[in-house]
Amino acid sequence: MADDDQKTEEPESPIASGLGGRGMIIAFVSIVILMETAMFFFFIPSADEVSALAEERLLDSIQQGENATKKQINDENLIKEFPLGKFGETFSPQDTELTFRVEIELYGLVKEKFREQLSLEHEGKQGRLRHAIRTKIRNSDLEELSKNNLGLLERRILTECNHLLADDLLIGVGFKSYQLIEQ
Repeated sequence: MADDDQKTEEPESPIASGLGGRGMIIAFVSIVILMETAMFFFFIPSADEVSALAEERLLDSIQQGENATKKQINDENLIKEFPLGKFGETFSPQDTELTFRVEIELYGLVKEKFREQLSLEHEGKQGRLRHAIRTKIRNSDLEELSKNNLGLLERRILTECNHLLADDLLIGVGFKSYQLIEQ
């Protein structure tokens, strides 16, 4: 009889162990699904968070575009020097018998956005510009050619150059080197 009791218990144990294994698998899958659901709710941003993030990125993009535009405008408005040439003139001022020689090297001030246009204009009208500048130097009084009064000569040269160019491309004119020599 003891053998009968052991035999009856044995068939029940594989069935119980099969239900226990299935139960563990079901419990494991349930825990995995619950974990994934929890992670979805905690780690996936909500629609409000996504729209806030998109708005922030859009504002950053717009700000970068504005900064690039401002930088480009600033770069276009930078004032650069443009060489107008070297000039050497020998002349006699009115009412004197003395002869003087003026040697100058001129540059013009131009905005960066007009530099290429000025270069093309200067190439096409270089002879006329040289003639006008030389005429202004020769027609100047000795007092105007002194180093203290060069502003008047600069303004006259600037006016004449801008008159000859298509637009008023030059902002100002200056001397890189200037010498007035009595001969």
